[in-house]
Amino acid sequence: MAGSRLERFGTVFTRVRDLMHSGVIRPQKKPIWYDVYSSFPPKEDPLYVKPHCRPCTKQLDTVLEIFYKEDEVRARFYEQFMTHRPFDLSKSNFVSTSQRFVDKYTELKSHSKLGDSALFEETGKILLTEGITLRRRGRPAVMADSRDPVQELKLTDMLAKQQL
Repeated sequence: MAGSRLERFGTVFTRVRDLMHSGVIRPQKKPIWYDVYSSFPPKEDPLYVKPHCRPCTKQLDTVLEIFYKEDEVRARFYEQFMTHRPFDLSKSNFVSTSQRFVDKYTELKSHSKLGDSALFEETGKILLTEGITLRRRGRPAVMADSRDPVQELKLTDMLAKQQL
């Protein structure tokens, strides 16, 4: 048809009628509903009235905040430790360092009766024995000469076994 559909005045019938009178639409190309509508017009013309007021956008949604117990552990993990490995989302079986920490923490919590802070430290130590290094925030890195040479041998042996 012709014109914009955003016009505010007139109905589809009046627009088609005016287009036929002006010669834009030929009588052979008129819509099939035109004769029926002109023979049996409705009692009241259909009228679309655009609402003047917008729906209120300032309604407050009452969405409850959902926190799991593991979220507290994960938040504390990110407060104390820095992660140096990015998330690898291309692998479906990828488990992040924080998720490994949370899993190990919940496993230890179910088997031991230690307090939260002691359990947190114990989880870090166990992950270190498994070969996952955790760097604390705000503390300098451990110097090489301050390490115990026996412990260093054990760590290198463990890492060599994991790589095989």
